[in-house]
Amino acid sequence: MLTTNPFDDDKLREECGIFGIYGAETASAVVALGLHALQHRGQEAAGITSWDGAHFHTHRAMGHVAGNFDRDDVIRGLPGRVACGHVRYSTTGETALRNVQPLFAELSSGGFAVAHNGNISNAMKLRRELVRRGSIFQSTSDTEVIIHLVATSAYRTLLDRFIDALKQVEGAYSLICMTGEGMLACRDPLGIRPLVMGKLGDATIFASETVALDVIGAEFIRAVEPGEIVIVTEAGVRSITPFGPVDPRPCIFEHVYFSRPDSIVEGVSVYDVRKAIGAQLAIEAPVEADLVIPVPDSGVPAAIGYAQQSGIPFELGIIRSHYVGRTFIQPGDQVRHLGVKLKHNANRALIGGKRVVLIDDSIVRGTTSLKIVQMMRDAGAAEVHMRIASPPTRHSCFYGVDTPERAKLLAARLDVPGMSDFIHADSLSFISIEGLYKALGHERRAAARPQHCDACFTGDYPTTLTDHDEVAPADQLSLLAERVV
Repeated sequence: MLTTNPFDDDKLREECGIFGIYGAETASAVVALGLHALQHRGQEAAGITSWDGAHFHTHRAMGHVAGNFDRDDVIRGLPGRVACGHVRYSTTGETALRNVQPLFAELSSGGFAVAHNGNISNAMKLRRELVRRGSIFQSTSDTEVIIHLVATSAYRTLLDRFIDALKQVEGAYSLICMTGEGMLACRDPLGIRPLVMGKLGDATIFASETVALDVIGAEFIRAVEPGEIVIVTEAGVRSITPFGPVDPRPCIFEHVYFSRPDSIVEGVSVYDVRKAIGAQLAIEAPVEADLVIPVPDSGVPAAIGYAQQSGIPFELGIIRSHYVGRTFIQPGDQVRHLGVKLKHNANRALIGGKRVVLIDDSIVRGTTSLKIVQMMRDAGAAEVHMRIASPPTRHSCFYGVDTPERAKLLAARLDVPGMSDFIHADSLSFISIEGLYKALGHERRAAARPQHCDACFTGDYPTTLTDHDEVAPADQLSLLAERVV
């Protein structure tokens, strides 16, 4: 059986990353480099669409950017000075080439390509309505709903039809769209998913994270604002805000795990925030121990912060192999168990007889934490304490993050002592929601809407969830059954 490494299976996964450039020679080559920097946001598939002034060209493939877009023949097949790209980890739609983005369609106004980061939470309802009106879908992706809404809008100009389409969708979206006239980039009114703008010479760039700008030597200009549409054409760059004012709710988990630590999100360093989270965690959940050990690689910055605040030495007690791919053959339970050590192995000489504090970014199903705690015990640790740099994940995400159904979230079924027993730790603690906001530099508003989307921790969803609400009773029964078992 071909499967992913078990250390990768128990993580929340961002749905995708997007990158677009307008006005550069060999634009597709630049997009490929940008997508390399965003590979962590989606490792299932990748695609690039370019425009050469007369025709659109698209290449989409399953797998990583490397191996698919580092070939000269592929880049030569994507000519033009305008291009956009996408890396995907599906949360909506099957794993199939037809769902790989950018999606492209010929509309009455000409070609239209779209790359989407996020999730449309009323996509099923809209899709049913569109199909009844005669739309024929070519994919199972929620992104295609946007294309059909644009195609069937009664407004005259493409921009007005695009705005009309966005006003009908709910949920989260950062979009980069290409037409024969130019490029559109936008974020949903709450700004749940990130999008930034940069410059490379005379070219305008949009990307999910600032690290993609760094990699190509581009200058960061600013974030695309929540509810803003930026239009780039030969005439220049202009911006409109067609939606009413709303307090933004950007995803707080970008700071905890999704974004690369060398990115800047909302004007602050992700690395610095993660260290501050670790320091706050040490204040809230101290423990007498000999070593602070990160779960590689996402736990490293928080572990540094925890060690600095607590005075407990930071050590690399788990060594990660960077030469193991995401997939490998697992023909049986014994090999499956041994497969864990292909990617992570305990630094046995360091751990023996020590009281260790393990720092990780989150606990989802709990399966990874269980394996890691056992790995420490097998290496001779005297005590194993787990500290988590986010609050308990008790609720599913419907905004572009691949989250298990709520019945499979460990924190939805057990309290913290029960979770500690489940993973066989000597103790387990999470940072508080207030502590997480404090690490970000502000307090969580209680009376008003909070400054971030933190629904995975609190259940406070910032939008309606039409599709989910239609099947909510079944979900509740599933959760009840899981608890009874």
